[in-house]
Amino acid sequence: MFRRLLRPALLLWLTGTAAATDLAIEGTRFTLDGQPTFLFGISYYGALGAPQAFIERDLDDIERLGINWIRVWATWAAFDNDVTAVDEEGKPREPYFSRLAWLVAECDRRGIVVDVTVTRGNGVVGQPRIRSLTAHRRAVETMVSALKPHRNWYLDLGNERNIRDPRFVGFDELKELREAARRIDPKRPVTASHAGDIPPEDLECYVVTVGVDFISPHRPRNAQSPQQTEERSREYLAEMRKLDHVVPLDYQEPFRRGFTQGWEPGVEDYVTDARAALAGGAAGWCLHNGDQRDRPGQEPRRSFDLREKRLFDQLDEVERQALERLSRLFAGNGE
Repeated sequence: MFRRLLRPALLLWLTGTAAATDLAIEGTRFTLDGQPTFLFGISYYGALGAPQAFIERDLDDIERLGINWIRVWATWAAFDNDVTAVDEEGKPREPYFSRLAWLVAECDRRGIVVDVTVTRGNGVVGQPRIRSLTAHRRAVETMVSALKPHRNWYLDLGNERNIRDPRFVGFDELKELREAARRIDPKRPVTASHAGDIPPEDLECYVVTVGVDFISPHRPRNAQSPQQTEERSREYLAEMRKLDHVVPLDYQEPFRRGFTQGWEPGVEDYVTDARAALAGGAAGWCLHNGDQRDRPGQEPRRSFDLREKRLFDQLDEVERQALERLSRLFAGNGE
């Protein structure tokens, strides 16, 4: 059973673990426990709605494959299932806030990084959870304060914050949110993800004005994307050098199966894109996954709905084969 978090000071007592995994940044690289480490990730969005037994089995598979990073949403609601960890005021919402605390602690014990992502939502599933800058800032403060004892997680201040719908978070707002997090925990890595390739003028705002610790562009999802990733990665790094603000490049949400009509990425697409990210100087790459939009019930829903089936029981054969090859690639053993 998930442990209930009563207040931040009780986190270590509740989880029974001290900080074990230290995520930090050195130049254009992430480090884990002081060692330069490429982050090999997988989407795990709806984790706060999953039974603990499912999570533990998924984490076993994640460790076996050498995956060292999962992406979890703190404000996730899909398929009539709201597992958001904060309420409309940005305060803890139980039992999901305690589940988030447990998950971060469990991943800390296993040496796994957790991406904790926040979004204001777009109203597709119910009303957006966070509707104001005040609530957004309080949500950031709530999570950074409560999870501060663990050094294995980072915060995405706003998923695809540039989209002009209720998800939109302006750069002035991002700067305020970044400063709120820094006041509580100066060393906590913070980013804000961008839908599409980041134009130069926005890149400057991210790294100079807002002061993100790394950039997280969500590259276009089409058949040409894997062949473009290496060049685009080199361009990002070159553009940041011109700004004299060079930070890591993290591909936290590339293309996925079930999303783009007319194109389903295959094993070679995943491997090509990941290899290109490595060659281009990126610091992280994630195997993104989600629902199958063109099928009844949008199944398999993969990480978008983990109530009835765990993630690794919902991945299809292409994704399984891709993960096995990527496991060898990121381990440096060829593939």
